[in-house]
Amino acid sequence: MIVTTGNDVPGHEVRKVLGIVKGSSIRARHIGKDITAFIKNLVGGEIEEYTKMMGEAREQAFDRMCDQARLHGATAVVGVRFSTSYIMTGAAEFLVYGTAVLADLRDPAAKPGS
Repeated sequence: MIVTTGNDVPGHEVRKVLGIVKGSSIRARHIGKDITAFIKNLVGGEIEEYTKMMGEAREQAFDRMCDQARLHGATAVVGVRFSTSYIMTGAAEFLVYGTAVLADLRDPAAKPGS
């Protein structure tokens, strides 16, 4: 499946718009990670535990959006956007959304019947 932030699939014709698809993941902080983050905050540097946690949330939300697009019969998702929002103290949602489309993914250089 092709996934792009653009509004079309370069080199391929979009035959049908199937609708909006989305995926989300809500993650809460963990007390063990908070202690490590507190120490990192004192000495400075990247808080790898949170970076990893948000990366996992982003990947899970992205995968869920792609799964929803496949259920609609999509061959691509265009106009993809990522968003993070605060839910409550210690928890955030990662949202990925876009427009599922049916695109002709055949190689335009390929000869018919090959």
